[in-house]
Amino acid sequence: MVTGKRRHSRGKGKEDGGRDSGAGFEPEREAGQLPDTSNRSGVSPAAERHEATCAQRAGQFRFAIDRGGTFTDVYAELPDGSVRVCKLLSEDPEHYDDAPREGIRRIIESYTGVHQEHGAIDTLQIEWIRMGTTVATNALLERKGERCCLLVSAGLRDLLRIGNQSRPDIFDLQVRRSQPLYERVIEVEERVRVVPSHHVDGVADRAAPQWQRGLTGDWVQVLRAPDLSAAGRELEEARRAGITSVAIALMHSYAFPDHERALGALAESLGFRHVSLSSALTNMKKLVARGQTCVVDAYLTPAIQRYIRTFRAGFGDALAHTQVEFMQSDGGLCPVAEFSGYKAILSGPAGGVVGYARTVYPLTAQLRHDGQPCPVIGFDMGGTSTDVSRYAGRLEHVLECETAGVVIQAPQLDVHTVAAGGGSRLFFRAGLLQVGPESAGANPGPVCYRRQDGQLAVTDANAVLGRVQPEYFPHIFGASERLPIDVEASRTAMERLLAEVHQHYGEEKRMSVEELALGFVRVANEAMCRPIRTITESRGYDPSAHVLACFGGAGGQHACAIAKTLGMRTVFIHRYAGILSAYGIGLSDSVEDVQAPCALCLPDDGAEARRRLDELLAAGERALRRRGIPRERLHHERFLHLRFEGTDVAMMIAEPSDGDYVSAFRREYQREHGFVLSNRRVLVDDVRVRSVGTSGIAGEHGLPPPKRPKASGAVEHAPQPEPVARARVYFEDGWHERTSVYELSRLQAGDHMDGPALLLDAAGGVTILVEPDCHAKLLPDRTVQIQVSPASPRGDAAAATDAVEEPVDPIQLSVFAHRFMGIAEQMGRTFQRTAVSTNIKERLDFSCALFDARGGLVANAPHIPVHLGSMQDAVRQQVALQGDRWRPGDVLLTNHPAVGGTHLPDITVITAVFHGQRQPVFYVASRGHHADVGGLTPGSMPPFSRHLDDEGAAFTSFKIVDDGHFQEQGVSEVLRRAGCRCLRDVLSDLRAQVAANQRGITLMESLVAEHGLPTVQRYMVEIQRTSAGFVRTMIRELCAARRTSTNSYELSAEDRMDDGSRICLRVRLDPQHGGAEFDFHGTALQVVANWNAPRSVAASAIIYCLRCLVRQDVPLNQGFLDPVQIRIPSGSLLDPRDGAAVVGGNVLTSQRVTDVVLRAFGACAASQGCMNNLTFGTRDMSYYETIGGGSGAGPGWHGESGVQVHMTNTRMTDPEVLELRYPVLLRRFQLRDGSGGAGQWRGGEGVLRELEFLQDDMQVSILSERRVFAPFGMAGGEDGACGENVWIQRAAPNGGHGGEESYINMGGKQSVTVKAGDRIRIGTPGGGGYGPAPK
Repeated sequence: MVTGKRRHSRGKGKEDGGRDSGAGFEPEREAGQLPDTSNRSGVSPAAERHEATCAQRAGQFRFAIDRGGTFTDVYAELPDGSVRVCKLLSEDPEHYDDAPREGIRRIIESYTGVHQEHGAIDTLQIEWIRMGTTVATNALLERKGERCCLLVSAGLRDLLRIGNQSRPDIFDLQVRRSQPLYERVIEVEERVRVVPSHHVDGVADRAAPQWQRGLTGDWVQVLRAPDLSAAGRELEEARRAGITSVAIALMHSYAFPDHERALGALAESLGFRHVSLSSALTNMKKLVARGQTCVVDAYLTPAIQRYIRTFRAGFGDALAHTQVEFMQSDGGLCPVAEFSGYKAILSGPAGGVVGYARTVYPLTAQLRHDGQPCPVIGFDMGGTSTDVSRYAGRLEHVLECETAGVVIQAPQLDVHTVAAGGGSRLFFRAGLLQVGPESAGANPGPVCYRRQDGQLAVTDANAVLGRVQPEYFPHIFGASERLPIDVEASRTAMERLLAEVHQHYGEEKRMSVEELALGFVRVANEAMCRPIRTITESRGYDPSAHVLACFGGAGGQHACAIAKTLGMRTVFIHRYAGILSAYGIGLSDSVEDVQAPCALCLPDDGAEARRRLDELLAAGERALRRRGIPRERLHHERFLHLRFEGTDVAMMIAEPSDGDYVSAFRREYQREHGFVLSNRRVLVDDVRVRSVGTSGIAGEHGLPPPKRPKASGAVEHAPQPEPVARARVYFEDGWHERTSVYELSRLQAGDHMDGPALLLDAAGGVTILVEPDCHAKLLPDRTVQIQVSPASPRGDAAAATDAVEEPVDPIQLSVFAHRFMGIAEQMGRTFQRTAVSTNIKERLDFSCALFDARGGLVANAPHIPVHLGSMQDAVRQQVALQGDRWRPGDVLLTNHPAVGGTHLPDITVITAVFHGQRQPVFYVASRGHHADVGGLTPGSMPPFSRHLDDEGAAFTSFKIVDDGHFQEQGVSEVLRRAGCRCLRDVLSDLRAQVAANQRGITLMESLVAEHGLPTVQRYMVEIQRTSAGFVRTMIRELCAARRTSTNSYELSAEDRMDDGSRICLRVRLDPQHGGAEFDFHGTALQVVANWNAPRSVAASAIIYCLRCLVRQDVPLNQGFLDPVQIRIPSGSLLDPRDGAAVVGGNVLTSQRVTDVVLRAFGACAASQGCMNNLTFGTRDMSYYETIGGGSGAGPGWHGESGVQVHMTNTRMTDPEVLELRYPVLLRRFQLRDGSGGAGQWRGGEGVLRELEFLQDDMQVSILSERRVFAPFGMAGGEDGACGENVWIQRAAPNGGHGGEESYINMGGKQSVTVKAGDRIRIGTPGGGGYGPAPK
């Protein structure tokens, strides 16, 4: 049943609930009586009374409101202490112009009997109003905010558009990124440099005016003050163009906000309605996140202010004397005057988190002998998505998250969303059951909603299974809007899908409609379990140690199954589950969250850190006192944002009882990462105080004890109440013909209900499914508690019998696809979390995967495409090399190109899993790009290497863990001999890879314990076969299309590397078997250079291209290569001899092979064809980055600009982090105008990136392509522009170089030693255009 409300990323629609009218909760009815949907009053006299001690001012109303995307929920405490709730459509212009105000009006009018005029509601009767709203979220999703412009430091005009360079879906050739919210960019000629205090000893005169102390305590050098006159002229022009809002985000303003403040004052003086300063909103480092947050605020806050004015205008005195507060994304309330756009995105979900934290969490104490509460997982299932969160006594916040493609940098509750809900659509594709991410939406909605072109959804599956009872679901469908849901329509649609399943599997797997519907529910449940595992297992928590708090309209139908899958034993569903976000908003506290940046070191600067915390605490207290909250109701939470020196990711540590932040940080680091870094200083990035003024609804109140006598005096043995009806409901073991149906409103505290049962609140839109062997009871506060029976693990013997005798089960196949991919993703999160280097933590240059007993790829999380096929080759090579020598506890390390490696910085760590067998039963592996493994240049990416030895340490097969012991001395010796410059970081990252593998092993062992080894191994094979089926189908469809057009099944393409070496490809398609032969004969011989590519690189390019061409969400594994033969001439550029230099093959040639394959299939024009690898460093440090460019256009889409393409998707280091950690200044990072190829569909633009070096004798290397041969256009589209690399030498103080700067073309591959003041400018290629350009 899809009855929840939709919030934040859920968009608008009616599938979350069932009402087209403004009807709310009705009065109690006789059993089986249908709701009167013709009554539009929307109010019921629900008569739960609060005790006389309610701390409410006599004779006044209190309102807590959640204005969702579809429904608005109103919780009201009335003057006599009773409670009423109201649910009405958020948009119903025929009956009212504002849903929250209408809900208030109806409740006051119903209670007092006095008609309340629209626009003149009597506010003297209202004590307070608290509200969460999706106004900001909807404006963001629909791009209906204020017209705004962005002021940014000169040279960085496109920084926020480029962002971190990554693309959201690596297999979508049409790169889809959110477009900027601002209309215009004004580059301000200003610049500052932040110099850490311990780096300024050599500065000659810090007393000079250009040197100032920043907010962090670091020194700030003002390189150029802002040109206010020039900025003013451009602002005037923007204002004349109709722009009314301004966002200002300058480099390092978190430490030195003076320039932003001056520009802000200028903009205000010119008459702009709203001005946002990034430093005033969130003074944390990372310009991209802070800048995007600032733009969001400038874009959304005016829209929110307009809505607030409209809302207040409907009251008699515009609420001038009524306390009005709004819910923020951090779970706290703020006064209406302080509510702003960037804090509003998650206000609805935040209310739900507070709701279960305040209601369910205290109840869990009864489950433990020591009386301590249990940690809780919040499960809020709506129409198109599900929100999950965790609470263990303190609200868990993140300081940065992405919503609608925009990064928000501010404290927000840690809420994870998955695109699976009641409205998620159901598909059968090439052997797999798939749920979502597409949604049936509000229109047409699920099939059972009686709308034309309704789409089969999870709601329909539940209807077919009898879990949604038409007589207890609002009768609001059909032309008359008085009909129940149409279960037969759902069944008919499911039968059509079942016919597709039978056609695919034939007679070997026949199933009923009910089995298929239940299968889709299982797949949906598995999808919703994945984010729960993310917030528990990936952080070192056991999900089975948690309690599940379920709310939202659709969640009650899935709660038992979700809990059982995760090993949870208890589910709580609060009496206000259908409106828990509104109720939670009413329970929330007023909050002032303040923080300040700093640059301190613990324990040395402990006193200074405490002083700064005291300052913030005083500021927070003053803010809350101004809101009228007395001091005795205040409390404060103090935090330090800590990290180890040399790492980039900090942890927010709450003040421990003993005040020892360092020890608390080390404990938390150990728990989450599995180890602690030794000999590293602990640095403080920020200090933070969260000041809380307690307030809220009077509290939880119980019901009278049950009137029926209890058997033996024990509630557990009390007789069950009489059901109001019996229903036919389908479960795993078939139909249960007489499933008990109870109306929640008729139950009394202490009532017990054995499963199977349905507990219904028809008016509130809540259905709770109590599965067989589960037991529900109603607690004194009307919360439903369900004890969940544990899932029965399958022994290997029983599973072996089934695995041999049973045909393939498409339901199991789909569930295993989720589980395998989820395990690979968990490995990746563990790797990122436990690593220390920028390459892994920030740039995400790594991959993790599962492999079968032969080394075949089973699941590869969507990380770095160039690793896809090559990791499989590396594992298979080690399987062959080791033979019978594998032992439990052994972990192997390899990076040699001859055994599946790509280039030497990419190190693969492989662990065998035995599960009590004599031979490995499967493998797990992780691959990461390490900061430095030696070789000729820092970063181990030398442009002129001629032999593999020039590129660093090579490991053919090294046992890095032997019998459980990490071989640090042995691996260190090899790395030192090769000249490794960052040994400490490399060793730490290798340990992280071992930890990631162990994480995969633990999860796989759990899966085997659940299903049995034979079953798990069988479905590894079946998943590969399924993926192969997708490829064969794609090839057959292509053959069918070519049969009618060219009558040829042969494709061909070629391209050239910049040295002229050809890459030739001929693809022969097999229409009968759906196979293909990729033949690279004609490709050039290997070169005396480093852009030779190992065979595994070509395999990676092919598997990536096939996955893109399939254009469906398919498990990526060995199956993609099963229908394919790859022929590469030995000794060629794509299969060089042992010992050949290959560092450029992985990052350059791989991109060219990809372009050639996609060219042969006519898929799209060439992308930039390069990764633009830039490294710089000294003997003691190194830095590495890859720079995005333009993607190729295709049939029906423009290329994207400034993005990573095809074989990589690594992120760019934030400019402020870059400048703080390395002696450089980022002078320019912007799109390269005109570099994209013209055409009907334009190619994406490349970028210009210019770095100034601040230290003499730094070695800078560039390894790039497409500097000679341009990225080709397709179908008449023009080529993209070639790239260029320029070394800009500063003019010597004595007049050298003629007193002028020198510009030197570096070519595509070069290494130079620069002096302080020199700059390197990289111009990356654009993408090719598609189709003739319009005349």
